[in-house]
Order: sequence, then structure tokens, then C-alpha cells
Amino acid sequence: MAGAVKIFRMAQGKSSTLSHLYINGIFGCYLLEDAIRQTKVAGHTCIPEGSYKLLLNTWGEMNKDYLKRYPKMHKGMIELSGIPNFKAIYLHIGNTINDTAGCPLVGSWFNMVNGEFEVYQSRLAYERIYPVLAKLMALGPVQLTVTNQHLF
Repeated sequence: MAGAVKIFRMAQGKSSTLSHLYINGIFGCYLLEDAIRQTKVAGHTCIPEGSYKLLLNTWGEMNKDYLKRYPKMHKGMIELSGIPNFKAIYLHIGNTINDTAGCPLVGSWFNMVNGEFEVYQSRLAYERIYPVLAKLMALGPVQLTVTNQHLF
């Protein structure tokens, strides 16, 4: 295994979930997802707890958009693979649960607004973690573990 990536879910808003992303034991960024539910609903639920594999996905419109935005850095969308009944779940840029479509959004810091978490400086967080994750994936398989840990 080339690397270990962990998502620790830390807090719930009304319909949002705030998490921490760790790469080989080092804090990488905050994540924002939709609410935790027992059954994943496309576009409205965070991914279930469990272990998944990270892949670089090189197809689709989002991949084309990110290649234009980051021509020197982008090698494919960071996809969370192996989620039962779902495909094309990516780590990507965004600020509110309206931007997620069921995917984790990256952020440099967070705030709660009207009972919902939001992440900010998402592009900076993406530019910081993407090269690290892409390099790990180039070395071999990368395991992602998702754990619900509500601390507050």
C-alpha cells in the first residue's frame, strides 16, 4: 500500500457534515459533505463509513474542467472507488452543501452559517492536497478509510 488516507467525520450541521482529511497521518484539509444517513442517496448523502480505494479518474466533464483549470498539476479527478452502487465520487472544490452532489469538498478553514457547515479557500486546499495524493497514487494503491467520530 503506497499510502493511507483517512476521513474523520467530526461534526454535523442540519444537513451538512464537517470532516478532517489526513494523509499518512498528517492533517491535509477540512472536508464538507452532505448529511450522514444509513442509506446513501445520490447527491444528498455523504459516503458511508468504510474502506475504499483512491483512483485517478480521467474521463468526464469534471475531469476536462479541472484539466483546463490546472493544466500542469491535473492527472485525473481523485475518485473514491468501491462505494456500493455509486461511481464518480470525487474530492473537489466547493464551499457549501449545494456544491457537493454527494462528493466531499475540500477547504482550508470552515464556519457554521445558519446551522450548516461551509468550507472556505477550497482552491487553496485542493492545490495543497492534490499533488500529494496524486504522487501517492503513482506509487501504488492508496486506501481511504472513513470513520464517523462526532466530537461536537
